[in-house]
Amino acid sequence: MVGADDAVAAALRARGWPERPLVDQSLALDLLNTRWVAGATRYDLLDHDDLTAAWLVDRELDREPLPRKQLREAREALAAVVADPSDHAPLNALLDHGRLRLSVDGHGPVERQDVADPLWRAAWACLRDYLRLRAETPDRLRKCANPDCVLHFQDTSRTGRRQWCSMTVCGNRLKARRHHDRSRSRA
Repeated sequence: MVGADDAVAAALRARGWPERPLVDQSLALDLLNTRWVAGATRYDLLDHDDLTAAWLVDRELDREPLPRKQLREAREALAAVVADPSDHAPLNALLDHGRLRLSVDGHGPVERQDVADPLWRAAWACLRDYLRLRAETPDRLRKCANPDCVLHFQDTSRTGRRQWCSMTVCGNRLKARRHHDRSRSRA
């Protein structure tokens, strides 16, 4: 979990935008969910310098220089690999921007991210988090099954069959729409 969304929430209120759904996700999922749909309007934090900076502040990631382009590229690569886990070439290309340095200290093994280009540090941290998630819960990272939704989630259900980012929002809406369509076709 990435913690509070305080700076982002304040920046969204200042713009008159709705709150972000699915906050407090892991870093990789939170990057995927920097865009969302409310009503018929699409929102994207990475389209604006102030919102991108607020997102980086909340996640305690480098924001100087502001890496909007790199974060967008990382988000697209993550969305592609979640949609098709065999499509890892774009993700691997972006992972080439950094590496892990392994060492040992008095407490045991230590991993340090080594990303030379400061513009890639935040995006690379998100990609690294995706690799951690994928190792811990393979086949549990998904895009919401509602075709109108752009959100992603980690299925933590016991059965591993969750389809919706939120049952109360997307699941119920889609089920109600299907019921309405069935009822109308019978009449």
